[in-house]
Amino acid sequence: MRTALVIGTGLIGTSAALALAQRGVTVHLADHDPGQARTAAALGAGTDEAPEGPVDLAIVAAPPAHVARVLADAMRRGAARGYLDVASVKGGPRRELEAFGLDLTAYIGTHPMSGREKSGPLAATGDLFEGRPWVLTPTRDTDTEVLNLALELVSHCRAVPVVMDADAHDRAVALVSHMPHLVSSLVAARLEHAEEAAVRLCGQGIRDVTRIAASDPRMWIDILSANPGPVADLLSDVAADLDETVRALRALQSGDEAERSEGTAGVEDVLRRGNAGQVRVPGKHGTAPRVYETVIVLIDDQPGQLARIFADADRAGVNIEDVRIEHATGRQAGLVQLSVEPKAAAGLRGALRERGWALRQ
Repeated sequence: MRTALVIGTGLIGTSAALALAQRGVTVHLADHDPGQARTAAALGAGTDEAPEGPVDLAIVAAPPAHVARVLADAMRRGAARGYLDVASVKGGPRRELEAFGLDLTAYIGTHPMSGREKSGPLAATGDLFEGRPWVLTPTRDTDTEVLNLALELVSHCRAVPVVMDADAHDRAVALVSHMPHLVSSLVAARLEHAEEAAVRLCGQGIRDVTRIAASDPRMWIDILSANPGPVADLLSDVAADLDETVRALRALQSGDEAERSEGTAGVEDVLRRGNAGQVRVPGKHGTAPRVYETVIVLIDDQPGQLARIFADADRAGVNIEDVRIEHATGRQAGLVQLSVEPKAAAGLRGALRERGWALRQ
């Protein structure tokens, strides 16, 4: 691939353009908002000047509701040898293109499974997709050259290609992305009018659950409007579980021992099923989940503290597999949770204590 046209210079389009430009591809940028395309160009994602002729690959990064129309326009004017989109739903746009009567041999639907809570070109990075799955949904009609161009794009972005059927993809993202976002928003909505004294008690748990609720509502309306059925089906199942859990919790308030026992069993059931589902979430680098031991270090909220911890762990010959920070309420301090291999935990604790760090059990 020598040339590309990115139509839509938001977070995903600009991040793909940055990755391509960094690998020597000549990238042309287009957007319904010319100012946004100019911003992406100023970031080094390419040029906002139109190409003189057909490019090798056109990448449509428009919202799902507009993907088919933008693709159809590009295909009718012969903008490229191959066309793909990066929308988060795949079945709907393809059916719309089929309804337009277009030859789809030069098209493939794709979806990079990566993003951020922020949107727009200023949030883009050339490494946004690195190590992340990038779903490709070819059909028997997809031209081999177009599939190869898509694979080349995925390679340039250092993502991991995953081939799926379009409708199977839409059901999968409803489960692992769209439904969880709505559940996160529902939990976060409980905080809107909560008493300030309660909100001040927020810890890492509520931050984890509500983090993705910070995303742009307009963007998510576009996404959910393109995949409403599978998401509604899943939320219906969640609602049934919630009803059962509410009944179980009410039973725990009962003065009848048998009812309390039934309530305990109901709550325990949902918690155990949650355990069983959570362990299926892929671990580091997409591999099977592994069990790590956590070393907790108390730090002051001052520059250089994290760098010192990492340097001390390096001196001890310990690789930090993951890190989380929980900030103390009302104090300029926090707890750094270092996940390490169980066999390395004792040595790391000893090394950190020798270097003056305060540890928590």
